[in-house]
Amino acid sequence: MVEEYNSQIKDEQIDRLFEAILKLKTTEECYRFFEDICTVKEIQSIAQRLEVASLLVKDKTYNEIEKDTGVSTATISRINRALNYGAGGYKIVLERLGHFKDQE
Repeated sequence: MVEEYNSQIKDEQIDRLFEAILKLKTTEECYRFFEDICTVKEIQSIAQRLEVASLLVKDKTYNEIEKDTGVSTATISRINRALNYGAGGYKIVLERLGHFKDQE
């Protein structure tokens, strides 16, 4: 049985946004939607955070991640905190993408 998550950001508008995202079927549809709804910088920032999370679960050091991605150690630390103490969203996605060390 899956425990229901009690989000701090939950509201009707965000529900509709997430429902809309879940309706997308292809990578191309995602590109089209996100290019319309976000700035290029916002999309790049989100993608970069996911990359940092992936590198963290592969036990890369902060210095290696900073060198490879250009992300500051402060941002890496925030992402690491979310990985370890957050809502579990990174772990769900990274597990499904096969990004954990034992899935390589």
